[in-house]
Amino acid sequence: METGIKMAGYDKFDGRLESLVMETKTHWDPEIGQLSDDDKAWLSEAIHSNPKVASKIHYERSHTGFTREITVTIADIERLYEQKFAE
Repeated sequence: METGIKMAGYDKFDGRLESLVMETKTHWDPEIGQLSDDDKAWLSEAIHSNPKVASKIHYERSHTGFTREITVTIADIERLYEQKFAE
């Protein structure tokens, strides 16, 4: 039965849960606006490859482990592009 109560530890990066992540999902903050499919694919891959820097992260229980859900924000996009062009 769903109570709507979320465990606080599921809404921040957790290295222990990372070892149990079986699936990832990317959501986009409504403030972002339109992005090309190529930009979305690159940003999604980049943020999930280093989830501890995500501004908004949530872990959802699944039958086999956890699903990591990241909502990409404008701050995340700025940070990822700065890193990309600094290389």
